[in-house]
Amino acid sequence: MTFYNEKGLKRLFNAILFSMAGFKATWKNEEAFRLEVILFVVSTPLAIWLGESTIEKILLIASVVMVLIVEIVNSAIEAVVDRSGHEYHELSGRAKDMGSAAVFLTLLLALAIWLSILFVK
Repeated sequence: MTFYNEKGLKRLFNAILFSMAGFKATWKNEEAFRLEVILFVVSTPLAIWLGESTIEKILLIASVVMVLIVEIVNSAIEAVVDRSGHEYHELSGRAKDMGSAAVFLTLLLALAIWLSILFVK
């Protein structure tokens, strides 16, 4: 029986296992992700300490979590592109560049949120 035929709690359990495998693969293969996890570990206590309201704390933490999410998606794009071949193709390069741009924009958004909450009052 495959994962797709599973129902209920068994399917949920399998989905959690696949998600954990995804985290493990990203951690193992992506240095940028490891650096961003370190950023998350350092910034979360700072967000809790420096945020004045619950909303500010959530925004500060969520902005860094968004960086992690987009990095995982970017890593998935890169893995699929790399699997299809190592020869250069314009569309492959474009896909990787777009994923990288998404990570960059998310980092800028996180920075803007942190600066606006901590310094623009």
